[in-house]
Amino acid sequence: MSSEYAIEMLNITKRFPGIVANDNITLQLKKGEIHALLGENGAGKSTLMSVLFGMYQPEEGVIKKDGNVVHIKDPNDANALGIGMVHQHFKLVECFTVLDNIILGAETTKFGGLLEKNEARKKVLALSEKYGLSVDPDAKIEDITVGMQQRTEILKMLYRDNEILIFDEPTAVLTPQEISELMQIMKNLVKEGKSILFISHKLNEIMEVADRCSVLRKGKYIGTVETSKTTPADLSAMMVGRNVNFHVEKSEMKKGDVVFSVEHLTVASKSHKKNAVNDVSLVVHAGEIVCIAGIDGNGQSELVYGITGLEPIASGKIFLKGKDITHLSIRKKVESGMGHIPEDRHKHGLVLDYSLENNIILQTYYKPEFCNTGFMRKDAIRNYSDKMIENYDIRSGQGSITQARAMSGGNQQKAIVGREIDRDPDLLIAVQPTRGLDVGAIEGVHKHLIAQRDKGKAVLLVSLELDEVMDVPDRILVMYEGEIVGEFDPKKVTQEELGLYMAGAKRMEYNGK
Repeated sequence: MSSEYAIEMLNITKRFPGIVANDNITLQLKKGEIHALLGENGAGKSTLMSVLFGMYQPEEGVIKKDGNVVHIKDPNDANALGIGMVHQHFKLVECFTVLDNIILGAETTKFGGLLEKNEARKKVLALSEKYGLSVDPDAKIEDITVGMQQRTEILKMLYRDNEILIFDEPTAVLTPQEISELMQIMKNLVKEGKSILFISHKLNEIMEVADRCSVLRKGKYIGTVETSKTTPADLSAMMVGRNVNFHVEKSEMKKGDVVFSVEHLTVASKSHKKNAVNDVSLVVHAGEIVCIAGIDGNGQSELVYGITGLEPIASGKIFLKGKDITHLSIRKKVESGMGHIPEDRHKHGLVLDYSLENNIILQTYYKPEFCNTGFMRKDAIRNYSDKMIENYDIRSGQGSITQARAMSGGNQQKAIVGREIDRDPDLLIAVQPTRGLDVGAIEGVHKHLIAQRDKGKAVLLVSLELDEVMDVPDRILVMYEGEIVGEFDPKKVTQEELGLYMAGAKRMEYNGK
């Protein structure tokens, strides 16, 4: 008798030091359905999928495929059973090409080990055609957008003929256009007979593509609902255990003097001849949130790298509180009153092998409160870290001593947000500050940004989330191909109008004043 379920995870329990990540969870994926897994940061979603993919072994429970009990000791076992996974943080080799990444570990060889790439290339191109996943097989991963990297990850699964596809937060790094393309791709995959497990905390996406949704909260299973019979508000209440306000509450702006200004900033591009940032000028006042909106890859990242000192600038000037900080070191910029929540939390935000408490003092460890004649004041650091964990709701298995690597992506993000805001900077640069956060945590980050603005600080927000772009800032600047092509009042502009500027279909003169 064949089972209606492609995968059943029955009574799964997984423990880590100080935490039960999965507490007796049952999840059943029907054949040919898109099944969403919803939960807060640290609710146990990624852990559960890592158990299914063989990266962790559960202490209790069984996994069935097509009604038969299976033992998945490692990802190779999972692949052999037709289970593939696109991880939240992509598992790609940066200096390899797209094609090499796709075939890595499943290479065909001839004549004593020579790689046979022609057949592989044909198969990859055929798959990309069939599922609408256009990629350049010869491009290096380090040179392509995150949307392209994600397509590479999906093709990796399809190349291995996987039937059960796990998507872990697949839209966290995508632009609105790429997200709608991915939704279509997922629907196409299911039409072709695949079954999909889709981890997300974006409720509108779940409502759009998922047939059913299972909710986890703090490691426990809350329930499974059919999306056609529920609402985003019901799902968020199941997920967070309380009603969440989706709209950002903020008072009228009290705009002060100019705190931060950029004049004629140009940053060279690493990947092509044109400048990544071309002659950009802008100002941010005290008590104001200015958002830079745009489709990913239009120079927003390079603009922030240039301002913060992560990349050299070709020309232009940067002023903070009237002082020229253009050529200061990163530490001196931080000491001048700049805070930075970076877009890549692993690369620029944390030292993953350090403890949480050491990450929280990364920019302040040498200050007298944490350091005495060259020796670290461990008690002071621990007390400060414990206070931050409480104030910013940072959840980790072992508190301050937890290794940053062992925390969920959302809690890593909360640690960075807390660290930067707590230093009380005059200018807070927040790049994708809510990427990978659940609705409850997003609400928290938005409140913190607005609290900074209400204290008379300047906030420069860079976001790809259109809802955030419309809801949080007092002024929107749109960037397209390295230039600012429009300035808008979020109260008076529509998402459609913004979209036209973001796509380069319209532009206006902007002098940066």
